[in-house]
Amino acid sequence: MKKVLILSNHHSYTYNFRKEVIQELIDNGYKVYIVLPYGEKVELLKEMGCEFIDLPLDRRGMNPLKDIALFFNYIKIIKQIKPQAVLSYTIKPNIYGGLACRLLKIPFYPNITGLGSAVENDSFLQKILIKLYRVAYKNAKCVFFQNKDNLNFFIENKIKIKKYKVIPGSGVNINDFHLLEYPETGKNISFVFISRIMKEKGIDQYLEAASYIKEKYPETRFHVLGYCEESYEEKLKDMENQGVIEYHGMQDDVRKFLRITHCTIHPTYYPEGMSNVLLESAASGRPIITTKRSGCKEIVNHKVNGYIAEPKNSKDLIEKIETFLALCFAEKEEMGLKARKKIEEEFNRDIVVKNYIDEIKSLD
Repeated sequence: MKKVLILSNHHSYTYNFRKEVIQELIDNGYKVYIVLPYGEKVELLKEMGCEFIDLPLDRRGMNPLKDIALFFNYIKIIKQIKPQAVLSYTIKPNIYGGLACRLLKIPFYPNITGLGSAVENDSFLQKILIKLYRVAYKNAKCVFFQNKDNLNFFIENKIKIKKYKVIPGSGVNINDFHLLEYPETGKNISFVFISRIMKEKGIDQYLEAASYIKEKYPETRFHVLGYCEESYEEKLKDMENQGVIEYHGMQDDVRKFLRITHCTIHPTYYPEGMSNVLLESAASGRPIITTKRSGCKEIVNHKVNGYIAEPKNSKDLIEKIETFLALCFAEKEEMGLKARKKIEEEFNRDIVVKNYIDEIKSLD
């Protein structure tokens, strides 16, 4: 039986955004092995028919000993499984999986899910990572980029690759995220921020905008969803006590919040691949306000299905929110419908699945 090995760093990410690719591989007769740290959604992947290999991974740490151990574990697993192809997602599986595949001469398909701050910001660490990319990706069968800015970074930094494809991020399953009825408005307009609560995701700009808008338009509501980093716990608690925001913590299913909100705000300046938050919001028929960052600006046609604001600029974000508030119900609803249409035409997950299957079948 033909085997495909998938290297990733998180159970939820892999199930939520890769299950359609996995299912298509299984349907085409491939045995799929998943290598990542154990988490609850591993059970769903096993139910689909995947073989699971538990491999702990420090996603954000920079401990070279742990990274070397990860590299040797990948070599051991690949030698044991002998897959026809290895697919990888996120920075560490991409780099160390790529190095292992190059050493063992295994067809390798990394997906650039965003460069991350360490690669984007000029530093000694950036230079090391660029060198690692040059070695890891030199013989990759095909590198999947989620946006053109990431591809251009590779070109500018002379990271040579044999073949690449620019795909629409992870895409979005337009059946899971179907068009939701647009909620009635009146003066009670609700906004939502869905992300890890961290500085680079623009949480400070969102909170500043919420404070200003709430004082000027008391009927507005500002929801916050996502895992909160310790440095923001106190601030969120204070702002919730003041009635400025409503914090709902981590949520497995954002659709129940998209159902009651009128607009998703994502003021990030983090180096995104393609924002799944925005893809899912737009697929649900919600206008979006985001920044002029790669992985976000591609999803918004300014003034058509949302607004693009300057990163790190609370004043500009406030202006965009006020512009949105000034629209009548029909205009807001129409923006949401155009957001849905854009997703159907350009970001359907079926496009991503087809690209993967075409590449892997070409090995036969």
